[in-house]
Amino acid sequence: MMSYRIGQVAELLGVSVDTVRRWADTGRLGARRTEGGQRVVDGAALAEFVTGLRHTAEAEEVMAQSARNRFTGIVTKVVKDRVAAHVEVQSGPHRLVSLMTREAADELGLVPGMLAVAAVKATNVIVELPSQH
Repeated sequence: MMSYRIGQVAELLGVSVDTVRRWADTGRLGARRTEGGQRVVDGAALAEFVTGLRHTAEAEEVMAQSARNRFTGIVTKVVKDRVAAHVEVQSGPHRLVSLMTREAADELGLVPGMLAVAAVKATNVIVELPSQH
């Protein structure tokens, strides 16, 4: 299972690094230290945590908007039947839901806790995996 550094968690959830550290320090978000001393959060634990978060929408002025938007986030839920899959991705305050074929979800290996990118165009949400460096 993938683990995320504190800075990555902050970026994915749209909060400050200090906020994530406070969540870890108070036990609200489970984190552990690596042998090198870095704090990391298990992907499945992060998926469970963000599922419980409730964000309030703030009024923002839209300066510009593209026809295609990409939201990097954490897969929080994958439900498959014989033909289709329901996949939820939490990206900061945004919860995105994608309906895709089961075959596509299987090929991507989608499971809660993994990093994914939801590409949105019109009413379709396409889940992609970011390139690993």
